[in-house]
Formats: sequence, C-alpha cells, structure tokens
Amino acid sequence: MKRTFLITGASKGIGRALSERLARDGHNVVGLARSSGDTTFPGTLVSVDLTDREGTQAVLSDLDARFEFDGVVNNVGFVELSPLGSIDLDDLDRAMRDNLAPAVQTVQTLLPGMRKRGWGRIVNLSSLVVLGVAQRSTYAAAKAAMISLTRTWALELADTGITVNAVAPGPTETEMFRANTPAGSEAERRFLSIVPMKRLGRPEELAASIAFLLGEEAGFMTGQTLFVDGGASIGKSMI
Repeated sequence: MKRTFLITGASKGIGRALSERLARDGHNVVGLARSSGDTTFPGTLVSVDLTDREGTQAVLSDLDARFEFDGVVNNVGFVELSPLGSIDLDDLDRAMRDNLAPAVQTVQTLLPGMRKRGWGRIVNLSSLVVLGVAQRSTYAAAKAAMISLTRTWALELADTGITVNAVAPGPTETEMFRANTPAGSEAERRFLSIVPMKRLGRPEELAASIAFLLGEEAGFMTGQTLFVDGGASIGKSMI
C-alpha cells in the first residue's frame, strides 16, 4: 500500500537515504530541510528552519492540510560538543530545545490525522551516544530524551493503531558526523575502536531499519529503541 511520510532533515545523510528508499518502495515522501533547491529529491522538499517555531508551525499546518500523512520520521539533529567542566549552559539549553521541540511540534501537528485514520508510524532518531561518549554530554542528553519520548508516546498511542519507535545509529558516514569527526582524526579512531565491525555505518543501512519500522509488518512493535551500530552497543566501553 502506498503511504505518505514526512521526514525532517531529509536533504542529507540518513534522511536523504531514507527518502530515496521509501520512494523506491512506492511511497510518497515529503521532506523538510533548510534548503529546498535540490531538484533531484525523490518527493516534495520543503524549506524550513526547524528551530524557528512560528515558521515551522506555518509549514507543518500547510502540509497537514495538503497531505494525509501516515507517518513521521524525526531525523533532524543538532550536535554540541564539550567536555564536562566546559559545558556552556546556553549551549545546553539550545541543544535540548533544538533537538526536542521540532519532534514534539511535528508529531503534535500530524497526530490528529493519524488518529482519525487509525494508522500511523512515528520513528524518532536517537543515537549510540546515549550509552556514553566523551565530550557529547549535551547531545547525549537530548538523544536520551528522544528515547523517553518514544516510550511515553508509545504507551499513550498503543490502542490507536499508531506505533512509536526509535532508531539509535552508531557512527555513520554522514555530513554531520564528518563535521565533528574528520577522517583520520583521533575522534574517528576512538569511534572505530568501539565498533566490533570496525567500520562506519552507511546511511542506506540506517534507512533500511527505519523503513522496516514504518511498514505494515512492524505493527506489533512499539516503544522500542533499535541500535544500528555495528555491535558498538554491546562492545567495549565508549569512554
């Protein structure tokens, strides 16, 4: 069955790979990104700054009126790096706000339609860093909160036909990962040392896991966090 999915942070990395995967599977994809000028995007790409609440709400309300959404993937994320002792409280506030508010705002806008249709899929992107990675306190806190939102929403929506799950990627070859972890850097070496498979994940591998959670066959799975990390979550200490 053809479904319509909204993906935040859809123009690059995991979001782009997922958009391409869902389009190949015959679904309708609506993506949100800062820039909408990519004519090769496999669906409808809409420009919005998800940290701008009023602008975001205007875009979401318009899309909700134009499309009947079957699901949403809260993929967008913002990283702040700092070790304990150097954490700026304004950065902490911003990390929590910018990572969590778009997910809550997007789901709350689309939820009435999914409730009405009695079917829906919500997938939140968390991260391996929730298990502990040096210098990522603020990002880890925000991504741990995504897991808590996932579990709470799953309970609240369990009898509605709407499932809520999370995917926690390990180190994955994306633009955002490379912005903070250059090739050949000590940070890259540290990440690879904790991945039993000894390599980075590929965006299309994450996309496959998310696509499963969006599908019909995942209908009895809710409130779960799926680590897609090359075994890192069962491997060595990440400190």
